[in-house]
Amino acid sequence: MSLPKVLFLIEGNTDIRFVTGLSEICQLTMAVPARNYSSSDLKDRVIASGAAVNVKEIPGGRLRYQLASMLYLLRHAKEFDLILCQEVLRGALNGTVIGALSGTPTMTYMAIAPVEYFRCRRTRGQIGPIKAWVGEAAIRSMMTINGMLATRCIALGRYLQAVARPYCTRTENGLYYGVDTGLYRPATENEKLRLRQDLNLPAQKFVIFLSSRISHEKDPETVLEAAALARQKGLDAVVINLGGGYKEFLKLARDLQLKNAEEWVLGRPAAHPMKDLVNYYQAADCVAQASLEEGLGISPLEALATGTPAVCTAVGGLNNLNGYARLTPKRDPVAMSEEFLWIAANPDQARAQALAGREYVVREWDRKKAFSDLASIFEQVICERRARAEKPYA
Repeated sequence: MSLPKVLFLIEGNTDIRFVTGLSEICQLTMAVPARNYSSSDLKDRVIASGAAVNVKEIPGGRLRYQLASMLYLLRHAKEFDLILCQEVLRGALNGTVIGALSGTPTMTYMAIAPVEYFRCRRTRGQIGPIKAWVGEAAIRSMMTINGMLATRCIALGRYLQAVARPYCTRTENGLYYGVDTGLYRPATENEKLRLRQDLNLPAQKFVIFLSSRISHEKDPETVLEAAALARQKGLDAVVINLGGGYKEFLKLARDLQLKNAEEWVLGRPAAHPMKDLVNYYQAADCVAQASLEEGLGISPLEALATGTPAVCTAVGGLNNLNGYARLTPKRDPVAMSEEFLWIAANPDQARAQALAGREYVVREWDRKKAFSDLASIFEQVICERRARAEKPYA
């Protein structure tokens, strides 16, 4: 049986791990914004991966791309067995509308909580009350329309399932790209020391790894302030962030006027998630994930897969890690600093908790399971379409 023909409609950027996994379960075509695709590292990573992907680069900024992608869909939607839309907002709207008109099954994939993430902008003072009200109304409208028209909505984890279901009753749980638990594995103490040397990380310090991007829904301030408090209590800690926003992270440390921040706050460009990123997890003493809102939190899952303790804000989907990660209240650097100190004082207990978390990740979030489950949903949706075509008046 041949693999289904799937069009992945991308609004901005996406993760190479999801692209390579999709390419294994379907004949994949990606429709991408040409400008973003070229300026990001996705294009180079797709080429380097050798994945069987047909890429359609669609030109234009936001409005032109919206129109051009709609015209592309009008011409080509019927060539595919399924249209997969990134998220549930503006980028998905063309897919769900044209999918409904053409009779092509369309799936949306929710990996963030749209309203809750947008509200973080207001929390941070980035937008005023009028823009906040108009923006939230627009988001809810798009979620409603897409939810009505989509054949399925796939939501990343149980928390986002609950967020999505009021808009789309046909919502199912998805694992996105999951965690490659073969690659993301625990390291021995000797391996950890060697990795620190290779990565030019201090061998004897307490290394806190902040893997997440720097954006409005994240809370790097709390991680930095917590590390500073722990240092005041005698923990010789350093914090390192990887990602496209690492310069913003370094600037944030300066803006917070943390004592001697230039000595213990580190930032570097993003590491390849299928090759080099795992080394930082294995080399760290703990991973910190502080957020104002979080749909799931794959970084803590990756940390636990390597047996590295994770300290996270108890918000959104991160609450599902209770018992495996060390959870703290939102915007509470004192509580987070106490967890850093506890891990440093109780390394064996912290490691045992993280390894229990690895068992959870292997059982519930393994990469193979993620794409096997998604392939099954593809097959189900396509079979339903065929059944309707054979019995149009049933």
